[in-house]
Amino acid sequence: MIAKHAFVFIGGVLFGFGLAFGGMAKQEIVVSFLQLQDFGLILLLGASAIVTAITINLAPKIIKKPLLNGEFKKRKRILNKRTVIGAIIFGLGWGLSGLCPGSALASVGVGNLPALIGIAGMFIGAYIMGRYFT
Repeated sequence: MIAKHAFVFIGGVLFGFGLAFGGMAKQEIVVSFLQLQDFGLILLLGASAIVTAITINLAPKIIKKPLLNGEFKKRKRILNKRTVIGAIIFGLGWGLSGLCPGSALASVGVGNLPALIGIAGMFIGAYIMGRYFT
């Protein structure tokens, strides 16, 4: 169990470092990207999409059992009205604040404490969704 937590912690640190190093922890860079003025983040997003695609598609074929036990499961792809509405709400929030959950935590890690307001908003939104709409 400790090994699993250590791997998750190390993965989170690497993820946060990558976001901060790539500029995604700075809201002004993200908003500039979303306003189609600066395309630097496209490399970061593209690289992360490639790594994810390789990992979720090839890892189960190369490794028979996950490193931390468990099992590989078939991904469920569900595209429905709720998914589309959620994506729109996420995109609006990202565009207005320059924060997504990962970059918000990385922003706090680099000293951007006003990002805590955005994080609080994410928690409140998730609570409202879970409490009243599920």
